[in-house]
Amino acid sequence: MNYQLVLRLLGNILRIEAACLLVPTLFALFTGGPDLTAFCLALLITAAVGQGLRFIPVSRARMQARDGFATVALSWIAMSAFGALPYVFSGAIGDYVGAFFETVSGFTTTGATVLSSIEDLPRATLLWRAMTQWMGGMGVLVFTLAILPSSGEGSVYLMRAESPGPIKTKLVPRLKDTAKILYTIYVGLTAAQILCLRLAGMGWYEAVTHAMTTISTGGFSVKNASIAAYDSLLIHWIFILFMFLSGVNFSLLYYAICRQFKEVFTSEELRFYTCLAVGSSALVAASLVCQLGQALDGKTVTDAVFQVVTVMTTTGYATVDYDLWPTFAKMVIVLLMFAGASAGSTAGGIKSIRMVLLFKTLRREVRRILHPREVTIIKADGHRVKEETLSGVTLFFFAYVAAVLIGALVVAWDDIGITGAFTASLTCVGNVGPGLAPVGPTGNFGALSAVSKVVLSANMLLGRLEVLPLLVLLFPSMWKKR
Repeated sequence: MNYQLVLRLLGNILRIEAACLLVPTLFALFTGGPDLTAFCLALLITAAVGQGLRFIPVSRARMQARDGFATVALSWIAMSAFGALPYVFSGAIGDYVGAFFETVSGFTTTGATVLSSIEDLPRATLLWRAMTQWMGGMGVLVFTLAILPSSGEGSVYLMRAESPGPIKTKLVPRLKDTAKILYTIYVGLTAAQILCLRLAGMGWYEAVTHAMTTISTGGFSVKNASIAAYDSLLIHWIFILFMFLSGVNFSLLYYAICRQFKEVFTSEELRFYTCLAVGSSALVAASLVCQLGQALDGKTVTDAVFQVVTVMTTTGYATVDYDLWPTFAKMVIVLLMFAGASAGSTAGGIKSIRMVLLFKTLRREVRRILHPREVTIIKADGHRVKEETLSGVTLFFFAYVAAVLIGALVVAWDDIGITGAFTASLTCVGNVGPGLAPVGPTGNFGALSAVSKVVLSANMLLGRLEVLPLLVLLFPSMWKKR
């Protein structure tokens, strides 16, 4: 591994994080926030370390695959480690492990929290909490590629390691331009939701923070009751719209903007994602009406659609306590935690395209039993999918389930019940946020032990980076210079 190059890139990342810390620092300064000193200290420490790493001489500037994977994995760990400092210095979270958990949850856009009273925190701290999700939504490494000089041919390894999905594509020939396009769409969606929420009656501060955590599919709210604090169906549907759009592959959004509608309408993943959202909403609404006795009115439909979309896009907001719903409705929610939204979006989970490819692989294997001599080629959107990609999807699914089960086993030691332990691990690996039982939409992760928080933090990073970038750090050969 090229240690000098990796450390220098880490310095770039920390300098960007320090620049981002300047925003809540200035906000605390102008609003007279009690957390000003905490942000000043965190900014100075982060900037000093980042600038120090920039002075490391690099003898070989060319990046290889494992350098890219190491840079991505270590960057997310370092960002979380330094991003936790404002919580600790301000006393918002008493212990560093809890602060680290909260920060990892932010950067990975998970939305799991250890805080029990959100509204008691200073506004600058809540702004930083929302910013961590917005920064992590599209990926800090992608942002680095967009604004800093190119790292050469090896830049593609950074984007491949950080971008979600089994199939990596560039929208335009130059990777730097692709990163700029993605961030332009990201910023545009954020600005559009801010405007919509403001027109719907929400204040500027709440509109900005909620837009950042919606487009990133993070789910951190500035309200204790999450989106349930806003008794407005219009506001709820604005969230539904932008959560759904944020769960769509950003490449398809780009094609739609460029009026290349054929690419959009022929996308198998988009059809699966849309049908899953509509079908699951209908099932949940039917459960609420038939089993819970609710009237089939606008509120029931809105609650059903909202919870389906917020879970399958792994945003994690809540308008109701779905832990009180019938078992059937809760089972639909849990299954959606596995599925996730689209590859190339800001959402977590297994991703719709992987689900499509898994179903196609299963169908092919069944046909092989019936017709041993038949040669079947699996295609996605009319293009042949490589066997290497199909194998990678299967291995990812195994690693994903293994991470969920191992995490659940560790959390079970805290004796929070099988449902609580399993959904705590599942929502962290899937970057969803709230689970069921003690870690449900009205609960939090604060009562878990330090060991459980560390393991669940690792699970969140595994889910956001899709296992491999973090897993390769465990191999001794990764750390050899050659």
